Amino acid sequence: MEEYNRRVSQPPLAERLRPKTLSDFVGQKAALVANGPLARLVSGDITKSMSSVLLWGPPGSGKTTLARMISHTGSSKYVELSAVDSSVSQVRDVINDAKALRDSFEKPTVLFLDEIHRFSKAQQDSLLGAVESGVITLIAATTENPSFSVIKPLISRSLVVALEPHDKADLKTILERASQEPEFADLEVDDDALDYIATISQGDARRALAVFEAAGNRGAEKITVEVVKDTASLTLAYDPNGDQHYDTISAFIKSVRGSDADSALHYLARMIVGGEDPRFIARRLMILASEDIGLADPQAIVVAEACASVVERIGMPEGRIPLAQTTIYLALAPKSNRAYAAIDAAIADVKNGLAAPVPPPLRSTGATGYRYPHDTDAGIINQHYSDAPNYYVASTHGFEKTLGERLEQIRKILGSSDK
Repeated sequence: MEEYNRRVSQPPLAERLRPKTLSDFVGQKAALVANGPLARLVSGDITKSMSSVLLWGPPGSGKTTLARMISHTGSSKYVELSAVDSSVSQVRDVINDAKALRDSFEKPTVLFLDEIHRFSKAQQDSLLGAVESGVITLIAATTENPSFSVIKPLISRSLVVALEPHDKADLKTILERASQEPEFADLEVDDDALDYIATISQGDARRALAVFEAAGNRGAEKITVEVVKDTASLTLAYDPNGDQHYDTISAFIKSVRGSDADSALHYLARMIVGGEDPRFIARRLMILASEDIGLADPQAIVVAEACASVVERIGMPEGRIPLAQTTIYLALAPKSNRAYAAIDAAIADVKNGLAAPVPPPLRSTGATGYRYPHDTDAGIINQHYSDAPNYYVASTHGFEKTLGERLEQIRKILGSSDK
């Protein structure tokens, strides 16, 4: 019981193992390249002229750790707030205190604001004056793309550093360090168990350490894959409103466009497990059916529309089946973007002034000289319709090859082959 109480009362393992120096930090080699701006900030090389910093990365990538390292390199006062539970008045109090500290003792203040994307535009605006005048040095962390979640004036006044999820090797190194902690010293740990934790943690060091700590505290003599499976919750790190939403749907669409049905199903599964709105997925499939398949398979848009209707009617989880069916169909369908390219070219010409008067035979009133195509055996007649160039260029994929052959014959009759 005494050992249990000691473990409960102490901070989480991730907090106890948080690196204090750059030499102890694992991962983020690209962001922390030697002599790069972030590495210099952390080491204190340019503390006197330290700019504000925006650390952008997924959970557990080291944003808070790096922020604390930067703040502790000089003699600055360090204040830490979270945008989740902080108000503008609290930020103003920090700024007022910082002004007084600077004016009286020439001591700078570093404000670490976690999850800055949670602040509204007005709340972020309240930081501008203090950042601009140097009253505070802002170190802000966000899991969302700053281009969409942080106001432009703050971005322009800050060094933006993108952090990546930790790779599996980095997570294993962190877990191996954890296994050397005194509380786990007598515990045997399977390498396969560390591999498994590193895999399911999806680049999140904090999550990896939480799973390891929970597995280690189960009372087993050995941490095995089975012990970890009994401990861990296999929830997917997916935010339907965040970067994962945009990155995953992008990967999904590009996989379908690239005819890789298996990869497309993988990203579809990630969205489904992550709680993505199935209607959003269905809408994107309809767009893709026209944009990337088009006339190479005219049935693609019909299939996609039917999928959207079925998903709307039956909901989830059954909706996963028509979504998968349609994903596979579209991935394996012949591809063509020629209709998409043709209409965009026509729109561009119209915007650039190519809008001559409608020829008299084609007008609705006062038409003269119109020749009725059905009066000919071919059903096509040589007649002037416009001065438009030949926008549509058929591909040789799927049904569009047949359309291309027919198009060539039609343009010969219309006399537009050489446009």
